[in-house]
Amino acid sequence: MFVVKDCTLVQISTGIKAQSMRDLREGIAQVDPDCIYYHFWGNKVAPSFEEHEYNNDFARWVKKELNDILLAEKLAVVDPSEYESIEDLREELIDIIDHRLDELDFPPVSKYDRQFHFIKGFVVVFDTYRRIKEPRDMCIEIPKMSVGSIFYHFIDARRRNESGLDDFRLWLLDKGDEYASLVKRISEIDPFFKPLTDIREELASLFRDFFMEI
Repeated sequence: MFVVKDCTLVQISTGIKAQSMRDLREGIAQVDPDCIYYHFWGNKVAPSFEEHEYNNDFARWVKKELNDILLAEKLAVVDPSEYESIEDLREELIDIIDHRLDELDFPPVSKYDRQFHFIKGFVVVFDTYRRIKEPRDMCIEIPKMSVGSIFYHFIDARRRNESGLDDFRLWLLDKGDEYASLVKRISEIDPFFKPLTDIREELASLFRDFFMEI
């Protein structure tokens, strides 16, 4: 049975700030893994009326406050879903910034009141009391899910589950080999560069198409 949960991300200040490119590098090197996770994934579930040019907080701050477009673009193309762990992701970020620092004689500094604030986020989970017995029922149930549910089951599940899989694929695999093709299709959905609403729509579409074909 698929137990539908919902979630929100709670923000906690770490007290660590960055005013320069070097500060950003040192902050990334020392903060808790949940902090790096938040600055990549937090904006997916946090309400925002601002259209973001880049998909992570580091790239946005570098572009807006340090005015370093080259570094911002390099940070912006980093896809956290491609790394096995936050530590691997952390190492990649440090390498990118170190390379840029080596290119600059005078690394940029932000204005005093425009520092980068490292935020730690943790997921608060709610039970929706909705239960899904059969995969076919997902065709109806997925469109009803909140973006918090999609985040919890499709994105955050990847760090909760030892397999590194989202909850949809893990559940289907437990149902048997007959869903192998659907599992493969779900694995092809981009978890990072698509908004949660698009992911929800694509998941629903994949389930509908699968059951129309059998």
